[in-house]
Amino acid sequence: MMLGRLLSGDLPRSRVLTAVLIAIFFGLLLTPFLFPGARATNVAAKICIFIVLVASFDLALGYTGIFSFAHTMFFGIGAYGVAIALSTLGATWKALAIGTGAALMVALVLSLLIGLFSLRVKAMFFAMITLAVATAFQTLASQLSAFTGGDDGLSFKVPELLTSAFPLSPHTFRGVALDGKLLCFYLVFAAAVVLLLVMLRIVNSPFGRVLQAIRENEFRAEAIGYRTVVYRTCSSVLSALFATLAGVLLALWLRYNGPDTSLSFEIMINILLMVVIGGMGTMYGSVVGATLFIIAENYLQDLMKLASNGFSGVPFLRDLFHPDRWLLWLGILFIVGVYRFPAGIVGKLRFSAWKKS
Repeated sequence: MMLGRLLSGDLPRSRVLTAVLIAIFFGLLLTPFLFPGARATNVAAKICIFIVLVASFDLALGYTGIFSFAHTMFFGIGAYGVAIALSTLGATWKALAIGTGAALMVALVLSLLIGLFSLRVKAMFFAMITLAVATAFQTLASQLSAFTGGDDGLSFKVPELLTSAFPLSPHTFRGVALDGKLLCFYLVFAAAVVLLLVMLRIVNSPFGRVLQAIRENEFRAEAIGYRTVVYRTCSSVLSALFATLAGVLLALWLRYNGPDTSLSFEIMINILLMVVIGGMGTMYGSVVGATLFIIAENYLQDLMKLASNGFSGVPFLRDLFHPDRWLLWLGILFIVGVYRFPAGIVGKLRFSAWKKS
């Protein structure tokens, strides 16, 4: 009962999916101790951040049917807001709060303007408008070097409590230093969990049901009295605000931000891939999709290197599994995944559980 309330009544509805989600939750929670080392912790933090980012994109696309290319723009606004505030005002909690608040305000205004002026047009034209706005913003971020650091980006310090120089304890646990960097990781983890639960609450509320009705048949939703433009605009704004908060977490963890870090079109493509892999129209899809994609992105090269060394006596196979061809294999895995799971992994697992019941 308590878990049902926490998940807003949206239970996984599949034993396999439940097991996967529990494994991901505890895997991320215990990563610093199960896999000591900076690399594993960085990957886990990135997964947490992208779960929020992908879920926020799915809020617009999967639940409302709005496809926007400007999602990374709001991701970048959050990251730049924190970066500019901490680099100009100093590494204080007040500066962090100011940067976060300013980023949310900018994202609110921009998403509201884009929504009010663009959501009345057809989906394809809206996507093109958001692409143009996102491209213009990326160009602007690269050229305003006095504020954004240009193509070099901004490096900055965070509050001392979140740095490795701040010892939480003189002792270690399983060889892991208990310091501010570990605290920063758990801050990112806790924020990701809370934001995901908030989005779960939104999509399972009466407001969320209207969004899904608009996605299924906008004309019918409008015919029964719902002002679809208002609901679509609200969905677009909420999606942008959550993406902005994901950008805040990214900047806080990396202590750096630049155009390629949060604004690149490659990130937008990756978000779309994660949504498709996990399953659109389900918040759990963002958890599964982001986790699988980022693990593959970071460790597929290592696996291919082992395979290439194993086939060292077979020239064709050795070259085929060369680590430099990891993108080729990632693409093949994506195609196979879409073929095997056309509704995404979460959709497939839920459908299989429904058939058995």
